[in-house]
Order: sequence, then C-alpha cells, then structure tokens
Amino acid sequence: MGKKRVVKKAGAGLDKALKARSLSKGLKKKLSSGILYVEATYNNSKLTLTDESGNVIVWSTSGALGFKGAKKGTPYAASEIAKVVGEKATATGLKEVRVIVKGVGSGREAAIRSFASFGFQINSIEDRTPVPHNGPKAKKPRRV
Repeated sequence: MGKKRVVKKAGAGLDKALKARSLSKGLKKKLSSGILYVEATYNNSKLTLTDESGNVIVWSTSGALGFKGAKKGTPYAASEIAKVVGEKATATGLKEVRVIVKGVGSGREAAIRSFASFGFQINSIEDRTPVPHNGPKAKKPRRV
C-alpha cells in the first residue's frame, strides 16, 4: 500500500497577493475627518473607516489578508489590517479620526497604534464593548 503523502503548506501568515489586491482598488471620495471602527474578537479583527455620517469608505479584515485560523485574532494580524486601511486612508486625504473600539480581542491596541503611525490625528478613543449587566440565567443546581 505504501505511505500516504502529506502536503504541508507554508506558514499561514500574511498573503502578499491578497494585500496587494486590497490596496489596488481606487478610492473616489475625499474627506478630511472620519470614524475608525475597530472590532476585535478572540477569533478575528475587522477595521472599518467611515465618514462622519457613517458611510463606509475603507474596510479590511484579517481573513481578507490571508490569515487563517487562530492567527486571525493576533495583534500582528490587527496591525497588518491597520496598515492596509491606513494606506488607503492616506489616499483619501484624511487628517483626523475618531476611534470606536468594540470587542475584547488582543488586536485592539495593536490596530490603533499601527493606524496612528500613519500620522492621523486621533481625536478620541471610545470603547463600545457590550457588557452584560446580569447575563443569562444560571443553570439550576445539580441534585445528586
């Protein structure tokens, strides 16, 4: 019967082709201020840049850049997303931004730091992580 052949892919990190594809799309709208939404969960990170009225200008996720599995929720993946969104935002002429963070993932601060490195003025950082006041009803006690 022989041995089964196992093919292993190289590290499932950042895919350069996917990053280039996401940067290639041109932007039409010019704006001076916007809102950056950072959603960081345990499994993924998403960044969305909108104008002041909430219309989406630029967005990206760690899955869109080629990260797979547990690597999508890492701070490195979040910083790479922020670099892509930051490069697109500089093309729109963005000067100042408000940041709204949601979620408890590890990529929260990494995304903000990486986005801020492009020279945008961050006016405020707001945390909108949902916090349960009491949570769901507890299970009834087990009778033995």
